[in-house]
Amino acid sequence: MIRFATEPDLEAILAIYNDAILTTTAVYTYKAKDLQERKEWFLAKHEKGYPIWVYEKEHRVAGFATYGSFREWPAYKYTVEHSIYVHKDFRNYGIGTSLLKTLIEDANEKGYTTIVAGIDASNANSIHLHEKLGFSSAGIVKKAGYKFGQWLDLAFYQLMLDGLKNPTEA
Repeated sequence: MIRFATEPDLEAILAIYNDAILTTTAVYTYKAKDLQERKEWFLAKHEKGYPIWVYEKEHRVAGFATYGSFREWPAYKYTVEHSIYVHKDFRNYGIGTSLLKTLIEDANEKGYTTIVAGIDASNANSIHLHEKLGFSSAGIVKKAGYKFGQWLDLAFYQLMLDGLKNPTEA
């Protein structure tokens, strides 16, 4: 079941995110986050009107997804960048696909024009998921990060949405 995240979900979200930080190149940072940081993240998302969903399976948070501003400058207001993380015990069950479909539908309904995904270029599963749902390659930044003793290339993918019929600069 996919539902909006609540504050009690933050410990499970934190565990999933920290596993991604410490064991994968999905997140280009080195140190695990703490619960206070996740609470601040949660509140900031809500204050800015950005959703956070969780996928609940077997009474556990099996994954989560969100989106937010691509860049803070006003001309980017119709573009969002998203994140999806699935608990290692629940991968390959279609959870990422379900979360991404929910995210796409929501962003489209809210009038966004473009969804951007920044994906470690070696993450073939994530690239495949995004291509399956219509994302196309927008380029690769070589040596964008350094983690686990190696240089990492960052692949950008994008999905064009319906967008607003009358966008403004206001």
